[in-house]
Amino acid sequence: MTVLYIDADACPVKDEAVRVGERHNVEIKFVSNSWMRLPEGDLIERVVVPEGPDEADNWIAERAVAGDVVVTADVPLAARCVKAGALVIGPTGKPFREDAIGMRLAMRDLNTHLREIGEIRESGPGFTKADRSRFLNQLETTMRAAKRMMT
Repeated sequence: MTVLYIDADACPVKDEAVRVGERHNVEIKFVSNSWMRLPEGDLIERVVVPEGPDEADNWIAERAVAGDVVVTADVPLAARCVKAGALVIGPTGKPFREDAIGMRLAMRDLNTHLREIGEIRESGPGFTKADRSRFLNQLETTMRAAKRMMT
């Protein structure tokens, strides 16, 4: 059965993920390093992992398998989940695909380096209503694809 994993720390689309997950009647697991206010529901589970770098990412990556859906903005986590066969999308609705994950990892590393040496001082663009709408549409499409994988 499909599970929807949400990398909950700093995720701006928690309510939207719940709405789509409940419509598809799938387990929804919010994973974070600390307790946070989350939507409530019979299909929702809050998972609080120990403090530490990548603990939430490791928890998700160790469990996500083919037919599951993962929502994260974290490129290394996305790469691990894609490798395991899970379908992965970012909070802006952009899917992570096996054929492009290497380039996304390389760009992330390059941007990290440029920020460290002071060449880039700002983060990416702000989250918009269009991003939220794109996320909802892409999550719906992704959930349908995940369910097809399970039949």
